[in-house]
Amino acid sequence: KIFKHNICSRGIIITISVVCMRSAVPAIYDCTLNFRGHTKPSLLGVVYGRTYKADIFSRRIPMEDIPEDEKECGDWLNKLYKEKDDLQEEYEQSGKFPGQMFQPPRRPWVPLNWAFWASLLLSPLFHFAAGVATSGSALAIAGLIAVVIAASVGVRQLISVTEIDKGSSYGINQSKKGS
Repeated sequence: KIFKHNICSRGIIITISVVCMRSAVPAIYDCTLNFRGHTKPSLLGVVYGRTYKADIFSRRIPMEDIPEDEKECGDWLNKLYKEKDDLQEEYEQSGKFPGQMFQPPRRPWVPLNWAFWASLLLSPLFHFAAGVATSGSALAIAGLIAVVIAASVGVRQLISVTEIDKGSSYGINQSKKGS
């Protein structure tokens, strides 16, 4: 079955996973993530300080509700992905998921935790950079600047690989054929 917004997984993989997890895991969680305003978030955008608003639809599926037979599990999976496809279509039309909206409260310890670890891990780097800057050696200062520039360019290149436009086109041709 070809869906408009999803690529369905093979039933045998889910069946094997369910058989292996059934005794250890009481349920699985189905989550659908969308970003408001049809934005395409990227790691580079986060580095540049862009903010993205996300909506998540989640539901708990007890393991008892998932069939153990491969054919039945495949049918169940197709039904689940059809529901997910319809959910995505509804989100694109209305801009929100059905059901009750919930926004967790902001937690003050998140930025405090970040500040603690940033200061702990970055203080040796800043100490080293201050030592090089105060050393008076033009060669050492130029070397430090070159390393910082090379690291910045390298990180940006690595992050640019995560851009969605450079991702896989798997499934695009199939969905166009099915439309």
